Amino acid sequence: MTTFTVWKFEDATEAQRAVKVLKSASADGLVRVVDHAVITWPEGEEKAHVDHSYDDPKRGAAWGTVWGVLTGALFTVPIAGAVVGASLGVMSKMTDGTGITPKDIDRLRDEVTPGTSALFLVTEGAQLDRLGERFHFGDKKLIHTNLTEAERDTLLETFGGS
Repeated sequence: MTTFTVWKFEDATEAQRAVKVLKSASADGLVRVVDHAVITWPEGEEKAHVDHSYDDPKRGAAWGTVWGVLTGALFTVPIAGAVVGASLGVMSKMTDGTGITPKDIDRLRDEVTPGTSALFLVTEGAQLDRLGERFHFGDKKLIHTNLTEAERDTLLETFGGS
């Protein structure tokens, strides 16, 4: 099953640390990272920075488009005017099928603030118990997933965080 999750870290560098852990776990066969994007927002910076890598060249380009639209909706959509409606319409169309709703976008916008970072992650075939052992670091919070409530509870129990 393809899993989409968004993890928020209370430190601007922790999402990058999580990527290093994921790459190591992927090399060990514990998870297949389809694609990911990291948003970092160092204290004192005017805006967040987005780092996207194509983990799976066949599917990464499609997710790259989603990351671009999503981060645009999160951090650069104008506050008023007709452009907002058009931008939100495009965003809704692009994120259709990911389980990301306009309400989720608002929550992500509220959560990812200066001094924090976030990891947007698409994975398959994770061995949660073994992978979770590597993720007991940092102050993190699961802020979005396409998993069921039971799957979400298992994920939080395994990886820690809130």
